[in-house]
Amino acid sequence: MTEYKIALLGFGGVNRALAQLIADKNERWAYELGFTLKIVGVSDLYLGSIINKNGLNAKELAAVPATQGAFRTLPTGSAEPANETVIRFSDADLVAEATFTNPVDGEPATTFCRWALEKGISVVTTNKGPVALHAESLKKLAERTGAHFEFEGSVMSGTPVIRLAQELLAGAEITEFKGILNGTSNFVLSSMETGLDFADAVAKAQELGYAEADPTADVEGHDVRLKVVILANEFLGAKLTPSDVSCKGISQITADDIAEATKSKARWKLIGSAKKLQDGSISASVSPQLLPQDDALAGVSGATNAITFSTNILGPVTVSGAGAGRYETAFALLSDIVSIHKKKIKTGK
Repeated sequence: MTEYKIALLGFGGVNRALAQLIADKNERWAYELGFTLKIVGVSDLYLGSIINKNGLNAKELAAVPATQGAFRTLPTGSAEPANETVIRFSDADLVAEATFTNPVDGEPATTFCRWALEKGISVVTTNKGPVALHAESLKKLAERTGAHFEFEGSVMSGTPVIRLAQELLAGAEITEFKGILNGTSNFVLSSMETGLDFADAVAKAQELGYAEADPTADVEGHDVRLKVVILANEFLGAKLTPSDVSCKGISQITADDIAEATKSKARWKLIGSAKKLQDGSISASVSPQLLPQDDALAGVSGATNAITFSTNILGPVTVSGAGAGRYETAFALLSDIVSIHKKKIKTGK
């Protein structure tokens, strides 16, 4: 039986959900997965930080109120965040990184990942910024130090699209993909089909927790653009940056546009796509597209995500699943840890 000591960076919805899963499922994971997780440190910009090399009570952590400096109420806790200290001095084997990231430079999350990998500590992250902007260098750093860098949750939350394509579609020769990669925008468009205008549909998404107070990154396609970069670089051999991907969001789509589409038996979807051209170059974009009802992506409603891979051998392969949610995204972190565990067993490292 293996016990991994894990440090949590960021303690918002995702890592809090992971702590709750550890509290509820650790015994089950012991016999189902062959390992357990022990939380040895947590740092959060709002809540503060806490370290205990002997292990923290996951149930108590998950129950900490979301009030500023709340970790100071726990033994050894502080009201101040301490990301570097938690990474370097908690004796963690793994870091679950789920902090804020700037989509322009991937900071501060990229630095947190580097600090961990430099010490040979494996990283699992849900952050798009470090992966879209710095995946190559972070992978090389992990290889050099004997660590692992995994990021399943950066694209479709808990739906394992990255690992599925890497493992189950290996050899199928992926030439193109197109997908609904943002649950918020898809929820907004689905809500508009019920008669709401754009503003009311966004307000509904915010009320239900699907959209942030500032929904710009979702509805203008910026979030999807980062995901397109990740997928194109992983599966098409591209070396794209966000500026290489043309981007247009859904804010200009009106109730009349939705009504006309319905009459034409079609649906508007925000599509992120990339295609390998005959000369080897990659064409990538994010844009609203009018899809006929027989398109596999047209029937995907609400906050669900889906992606269709075009392959030379299998033809089109479509994967659909949860594109948002605390526990769904926490599961992606768990799936990354499972992958790391299997690699360690295989290599003995």
